[in-house]
Amino acid sequence: MSELRTPTGDRIVFDRYGRAGAAAVVFIAGAGPTRADDPVTAETARRLGELGYQAIVHDRVGRGDSALPEPASISLEREIDAIAALARLTGGPVVLVGHSSGCAIAIRAAARVDRLAGLVLWEAPFGQFDGGAAAWWAKVDDRIHGDDLEGAVAEYMVDMPPEWLEGLRRSPEYPEVVLTWVPDGSALASVETDGLASALRDVQHPVLAVVGTETFPGMSEAAAQIARAAPNGSHEQVNGAWHTWDPEAMAARLATFCAEVSVGVPGAGSRAS
Repeated sequence: MSELRTPTGDRIVFDRYGRAGAAAVVFIAGAGPTRADDPVTAETARRLGELGYQAIVHDRVGRGDSALPEPASISLEREIDAIAALARLTGGPVVLVGHSSGCAIAIRAAARVDRLAGLVLWEAPFGQFDGGAAAWWAKVDDRIHGDDLEGAVAEYMVDMPPEWLEGLRRSPEYPEVVLTWVPDGSALASVETDGLASALRDVQHPVLAVVGTETFPGMSEAAAQIARAAPNGSHEQVNGAWHTWDPEAMAARLATFCAEVSVGVPGAGSRAS
């Protein structure tokens, strides 16, 4: 376990797998997960390290070991500051790997990442909200600003399986955890409002949209839309089910992606032995 301070003063705790300076993956979780309760990402990162690459798994601002002294709403800008700082720390070419709403954050962070080599977006939930992400997020945001955090959680989870909400209610962080979802909602709303083509227009690096072999309705269509919108986009399936990837399969695919995209990026050629 390591830590850093962002330019805005947030303390970010992370685990690094592999050797500093190697081509790197920075994982960006969606709404909810911490390092402690995300063994799938940790195992994927460990396997990447063994394959000769570097992987960073961090607790996002306000979560887990990166908790704030007092619960507070986290802006998208603070989240991007943390991602940019982690990327600089790697010392090598960087691939951002977004999971779910973390995909929208990855898209927004891309312009701020030194030595960016590409994006991998796992099951980005674009086009999944009745009336669009902006209208959905406005309802959640209104609840937050009205100090109705329980209502904000329920509004955020409106189209999710009901057992997910029940699990959250048993968490000691409930309902303040919704304050750490502000970057997710803000990013999803802004990307959909701009349109994928506009949001991805300046990302000239390879963008790979990935879905599991068993997935929710609409996820495959969203991946295809991302691939069409990105100047250098593609989409495919990787073994996984119901919004979660298989660590062995995902590590192998990420290793191949890193090998393909890091050539010519400053810091490339420093793959761990």
